[in-house]
Amino acid sequence: MSDTPASNLAEWSVSELSGALKRMIEGEFGHVRIRGEVSGYRGPHASGHVYFAIKDETAKIDAVIWKGVFGRLRHKPEEGLEVIVTGKITSYPLKSSYQIVIDGLEPAGVGALLAQLDERRKRLEAEGLFDPARKQILPYLPRVIGVITSPTGAVIRDILHRLEDRFPRPVLVWPVKVQGEGSAAEIANAIKGFNDLPEDGPIPRPDLLIVARGGGSLEDLWSFNEEIVVRAAAESFIPLIAAVGHETDTTLIDFAADLRAPTPTGAAEMAVPVRLELLGTAQDLGRRLRQSMGRLSERRKADLRAVVRALPALDSLVAIPRQRLDLATTRLGRGLERNAARHGNSLTEASRRLLRLSPQARLSALAARIKGLSDRLSAAQGASLRAERQAIIRNQEILTALAERARIGLERALERRNTRLHSLSQLLKSLSYQGVLERGYALVLDPSGTPLRSVKAVQKGDALTLRFADGAIRAIADEKSKG
Repeated sequence: MSDTPASNLAEWSVSELSGALKRMIEGEFGHVRIRGEVSGYRGPHASGHVYFAIKDETAKIDAVIWKGVFGRLRHKPEEGLEVIVTGKITSYPLKSSYQIVIDGLEPAGVGALLAQLDERRKRLEAEGLFDPARKQILPYLPRVIGVITSPTGAVIRDILHRLEDRFPRPVLVWPVKVQGEGSAAEIANAIKGFNDLPEDGPIPRPDLLIVARGGGSLEDLWSFNEEIVVRAAAESFIPLIAAVGHETDTTLIDFAADLRAPTPTGAAEMAVPVRLELLGTAQDLGRRLRQSMGRLSERRKADLRAVVRALPALDSLVAIPRQRLDLATTRLGRGLERNAARHGNSLTEASRRLLRLSPQARLSALAARIKGLSDRLSAAQGASLRAERQAIIRNQEILTALAERARIGLERALERRNTRLHSLSQLLKSLSYQGVLERGYALVLDPSGTPLRSVKAVQKGDALTLRFADGAIRAIADEKSKG
């Protein structure tokens, strides 16, 4: 029997218990509204979902925002931001924890929005987006003006009316939502869209942009505080005027724009000068130019008259040049004669030089040179032949003497070799076994022709060869010696 005591408690698997707790929590709480501070926010996950926590002084709850919901949120979570979230309480069985699935998020009051706004302003300012060195100079009289605003509000009418009063210019309106969900993305896309227009395309590219909206609360103007709008304004190659809200309203696009206007009407006044004032200024400048030209012409005439009066008479001016001309005329004949004589001498000298350089003269000189070289060559050849002949005679004498010496040396060497050969022949004869055989001895060979040195190597019946001095005979061993 088992030692485990019996119990009436029902057994649960871990999955069953987790599922029961999940159903109880979701059924008990459902949708809730929670106020707290964002903690552990690191931006969207690679999947697009967002995970962080909501905490207060004594507790913390995990939170998740699904990808589709996060894209629709007007206010995005930021680390340390106090928010009010709406969502469904549920559990996460793999961690045995509970969490809230958020479907709505908003800052907890104006103070939270201002804190978020101040933190974002400092961060973007640290990146250099608000640096005055980035500001562009507005064109004095733009050819085309682009306006980014709502097409149905009073703002666009005020801008067009003020442009018409001051200096009519072509206006391109990019209609956008100026508040609510998706408005920030539309404003940023409009700024980028105007910048992406080709300069020579069918739609003219504006020389100046105006981003405008009427007044409203901080929440109403929040789209112009969004980071994508601020970055688009800072990256715009076209000079941009921000005209958002009333004069007391301030948004982050005001810091990134090249110029801030207190109102949309003020932006129109900054965009173009007053046409009538320009016409008056042009007319005044034209009048002053004509007067100045008249005074300059009169002054030049007076100066010319004074110069004319100061000039001497014509006869006095040409008297000295006339005398110089007469003197040159008298000298001209003699000069021409001397020049002709000098050129005649030069021509004669050139003729003599040409004669020296003529082909006939050069050929004669070359012929004489060739004759001299030929005579020298003949003399050199004769001397060379005599020297060669004498050298041959000397070499023949040397060769005859060497041949005689070689003959005598060869005869002496042959004589020495013959003497040595004879002595070696006598030595070989004295050491050869033939001499022993001639003294009456015989050489005993086995069937293979090997000399036998001992009787122990002979067996009865072996075929032996007995070699004498004058021949050999075959024999059969009859009996082995007893020793």
